[in-house]
Amino acid sequence: MPKPRSSLILLLLHLLILHLTSTISAIRKDASLQEKHICRSTVQGRYLLSDDNGNVCDALSLDLESRCCPGKGEQFSCHGCNHVSRCCNSYEYCVSCCQDPAQTQKELAMKVKIAKPTTAGTYLSVFDFCAGRCRHNSESVVHENAYVSDYHHCFSLPSNSSGATDELAGITVIIGRQSESCDSVCKSNGQSCVPNKLVALNQCEVMQKYLRCKGACLASIGADQPAEVVDDAPRHLNPGACLYTRTPSMLSCEGSHRHTRRLCPCA
Repeated sequence: MPKPRSSLILLLLHLLILHLTSTISAIRKDASLQEKHICRSTVQGRYLLSDDNGNVCDALSLDLESRCCPGKGEQFSCHGCNHVSRCCNSYEYCVSCCQDPAQTQKELAMKVKIAKPTTAGTYLSVFDFCAGRCRHNSESVVHENAYVSDYHHCFSLPSNSSGATDELAGITVIIGRQSESCDSVCKSNGQSCVPNKLVALNQCEVMQKYLRCKGACLASIGADQPAEVVDDAPRHLNPGACLYTRTPSMLSCEGSHRHTRRLCPCA
């Protein structure tokens, strides 16, 4: 084989190898850029941060390049949160818990308006909704200078956007008399108690629409919930407070208590 031809073949092979190497390098470079994620995080607290991955960490452990929490702890942590009222005693854990898909439906959160005016825009992401909703608002204070409770960071959807309103469609909500069961309440109004709707009423923000609650909404145990403790009840029973149960299976239309007034779903 003539020498010039061998040299030409070697040159072509060399150019082909260079081309393949540069192509592979380019693919790897593009892939690494696509995988990089810059987190958004809360800035309200002094010590803790919650990122848009649903993780909570202290400010010193935040990754300086990605701005994300290390992700070593529990994602969507609800530490210090009440799952029934959907309120927490910490802003950062409120934001983390709120981002859990099991707690907040994305399609509903994205429809919530940022402010009350009809011209106000809606949240652009679940993180935006949670970061905004978990801040203090007028619903979490009494007398304009005191919190309703230590759990004043709440992430529940506004009642006009949540499923609670839909669940109570066609239901008449009636406040019973002291020591009266829901069966009795509804019957006296020519209706029947709907037991599977008690869960929709077993929420602090729903009870506060119908009852005074006097600044307190407390977890309790009993078949008479949701209910309000009457004003002349013994002091240790928290007169004036609203009561809900963390055990929905206990809810019953037949339940009653001599010191409470029930909130009843009738149809």
